[in-house]
Amino acid sequence: MLLSAKIIGTGSYLPEFIMKNSDFEKILDTNDEWIRTRTGISERHFGIGMENWEMGLQAAQKALLSSNTKPEDIDLIIGTTITPDYFYPGLSNIVQSKLGAVNAFCFDSAAACNGFAVGMDIAWQFIRSGRSKKVLIVSSEALSKTIDFTDRSTCVLFGDGAGAVLLDACEDGGILNSCNMSEADAEGTLACRALPPSNPFIKENERRSIFSGLTGNNLRMGGRETYKFATRALPKAIGKVLEGTGISLDDVKYIVPHQANLRIIEHVADYLGIDRSKMYVNIEKYGNTSSASIPIALDEMVCAGLLNPHDKVIFTGFGAGLNYGAVLLEW
Repeated sequence: MLLSAKIIGTGSYLPEFIMKNSDFEKILDTNDEWIRTRTGISERHFGIGMENWEMGLQAAQKALLSSNTKPEDIDLIIGTTITPDYFYPGLSNIVQSKLGAVNAFCFDSAAACNGFAVGMDIAWQFIRSGRSKKVLIVSSEALSKTIDFTDRSTCVLFGDGAGAVLLDACEDGGILNSCNMSEADAEGTLACRALPPSNPFIKENERRSIFSGLTGNNLRMGGRETYKFATRALPKAIGKVLEGTGISLDDVKYIVPHQANLRIIEHVADYLGIDRSKMYVNIEKYGNTSSASIPIALDEMVCAGLLNPHDKVIFTGFGAGLNYGAVLLEW
């Protein structure tokens, strides 16, 4: 019998420091109303003085606690992050060490804001093949590392946080379908450079990029282009993940989208012809936390008792790459 994967534990962590919209007024030519009306964001958390792995560990520990699972029972840890503390070892390896998950194989995925959907897809394949039974996904992002605080159009969008889920093999329900797709981002719509060259024979002004105008190590985002991509990609991913399942949008209780911008989420709901209340939204409290946004939202939903057995749920994300995807599951 071909197995599937069900979520048996969730966890999340948000740093204590909260940056409100009014705080940006002190350093930028902006205001609370301007930010809220354009993004839906009121505040976000910054992990000041924290390492990214520390947030991921906190979320992972909560996911294990909620499922009453021992660390040594985990077969695979998938880390998703675009803001690692180290190029190596990966986020997943550090979390493994701190948890004591001595039997787990570990690797990271850098699929940006679609990272959680990619991680779920990979975990599903490992469990379906019989290679793993229990898989921990840890999505942790410290976007404050990459923000240019002089760029008012982008710095107000992002926050730090982590979410984690534990999946277990099952015979019925669980993940019903998954899809992930990519479009080439030739213009660097969403991009952030890695470390500058340390070679003494290369001068800083000779540093090259495949994207014109991309300098420094700060996140760059073309807002208009990102909006067009997201409003096109999310409906496509949602339609694709429902194909061949016999499940319609009417059967789906919640769609949990990547929390990037309230306008994007509302546009997608209207385009699909569904009530906006079906799209779970918490962006006002956390901003865009990249791959962590969906598992943070999911843990919030679980803690609020919003999900019941056999509910159909779709997770859908989009981000740099350009990558986008969706996961359909039965709770």
